[in-house]
Amino acid sequence: MHNKVIALCGIDTGVGKSVATGLLAAFLSGQGKKVISQKPVQTGCAGRCEDILLHRRLMDGAWNEYDERGLTCSYCLPFAGSPLLAAQMAGCRIEAAEISRASEILAAEHDYLLLEGAGGLLVPLGEELLQLDYFQDRGYPILLITTPRLGSINHTLLSLEAIRTRGVRLLGLVYNLYGDNPVQIVHDSRGVMERALRDYGFSCPLILLPDYHESRSVNWRPVVDALA
Repeated sequence: MHNKVIALCGIDTGVGKSVATGLLAAFLSGQGKKVISQKPVQTGCAGRCEDILLHRRLMDGAWNEYDERGLTCSYCLPFAGSPLLAAQMAGCRIEAAEISRASEILAAEHDYLLLEGAGGLLVPLGEELLQLDYFQDRGYPILLITTPRLGSINHTLLSLEAIRTRGVRLLGLVYNLYGDNPVQIVHDSRGVMERALRDYGFSCPLILLPDYHESRSVNWRPVVDALA
């Protein structure tokens, strides 16, 4: 199952993970692949998972039977906090086994499963379980989403260090250009991040993600080829 599961995670919250997930899913669908996305934990939301709804819109699809069965979002929690805190406030506990059960069903019936994380790599899912622990334990390769906004260099390099230290496979670094960022920072941050990939020993590419309101053209081919 691991070869067709991609975990998309961000350097922080609000960096465009959902957009990247939806656009990659749309690309794979356009290649004739059967693809499904999963958001195991969504916080700050009640009812239908907002990130899954965005995925479906970007895929030009609709809420489907897997969504309705709760397989694509095991925990939709009202409080906008960390998964651990949101679960505690909802009076429940996030069970890794429940998420894995859903993932196994989804992966078995699709060519690709895109699993969108919650926030950054080291957010707590439980008192003794970080999100990166979960990805590492299951051998999922990661596609890391970053931005040129101020502070992203630090967050990106810390995330790359964590991924390298854990020995987790990095498929690519997605550079999300959405937002009104000074052009000097956009260019400088890109250069720093490309050098960081080389310095940390990653052979994966930096992938440019334009403002999706203006263009959905992203070169996802290196990611797909890496899993071939």
